[in-house]
Amino acid sequence: MSEETKDQNPAFVHRAFSSIASRYVLTNHVLSLGIDVFWRKYVAQLAAEVTPSLILDVATGSGDLAAAVQKRNPGARVIGADFCAPMLAEARKRGLRELIVADGLRLPFPDSTFDVLTIGYGLRNMANWGSGIREFSRVLRPGGRLIVLDFSLPSNRLLRVPYRFYLHRVLPGLAGTLTGNKEAYAYLGESIERFPSGENMQNLITANGFEDAMWEPQMGGISSVYSARAL
Repeated sequence: MSEETKDQNPAFVHRAFSSIASRYVLTNHVLSLGIDVFWRKYVAQLAAEVTPSLILDVATGSGDLAAAVQKRNPGARVIGADFCAPMLAEARKRGLRELIVADGLRLPFPDSTFDVLTIGYGLRNMANWGSGIREFSRVLRPGGRLIVLDFSLPSNRLLRVPYRFYLHRVLPGLAGTLTGNKEAYAYLGESIERFPSGENMQNLITANGFEDAMWEPQMGGISSVYSARAL
């Protein structure tokens, strides 16, 4: 599978997320029936296992994941980075102050800076997944932890068929009503179909500067958490 496709267009992604920024959090909670809150708490728990002092949340968006990570790691400094300024405006409403407009493929930090790097539902939207992972490895200290949370397709066909129907037929209309942008959520389904998951994602992570990559499917594989250690 190619790491880059024409549909992962940075200009389109920026425009789409800018247009739904004010309704993004509410829409996520509605579409996931609130389960996304628990997925983010689990990522925060994984981050806490290494007792980090400095954490970077890439593609922080509206700040939901960064806020969960900060709450679970009160002694750590958490920095949120996103290339979409309107989304960061929403993050500030959640009390996050260390926010920076930055492209995840070109992070403005020195090598070996962070103890933990988290990214929730953001790697999938990058123009090149392998390049993004290599950049994450660069800014993590050796042994630092990468934690990726993103959507995936269930491996079980009995679950995959109805999930695809929801993803492509139900979700765009419902989310379009909530946000006024059906196109952004039609893109969501298409991007999930393309995005590598399970062992394919583990292999992609280990090929780009990490070791001991682990995969933990959530809710039958509707969402997945990946973690690994930087070389």
